[in-house]
Amino acid sequence: MATQAGRWRYSPPVDTPDPDAARATLRAERERLIAELGEAIIAPGQMTYGSQAAAASQVFEQQRDLALRDRALALLELVEAALTRLDDGSFGACLRCGKPIAPGRLEALPWAAHCIDCQTAIDRSRR
Repeated sequence: MATQAGRWRYSPPVDTPDPDAARATLRAERERLIAELGEAIIAPGQMTYGSQAAAASQVFEQQRDLALRDRALALLELVEAALTRLDDGSFGACLRCGKPIAPGRLEALPWAAHCIDCQTAIDRSRR
């Protein structure tokens, strides 16, 4: 806060997240994820006698790629939800408690929907 002719005038905190920077980061992440999801997953080839180890490796790689695709889809949903919150003006507020999400958290994870305390509680309840 600063004074002006003896009156207090509100000034937003310096560490308030910049919505334009967050939007640019989220859009870039969305494009990266869409490109990642567009990559083909290679199915294991025909197994021949004596190639069981190679076939197992191929199956492992396919399963890994499918798991990474699932993770990318989940992250894309989080990114899209964060862009929606930017549009509706609720970006930066925890969806659970309504308190501001720490700017450092939003800088690291701009799709974060919960403050650290609420995210910790959510993670604990999933165990």
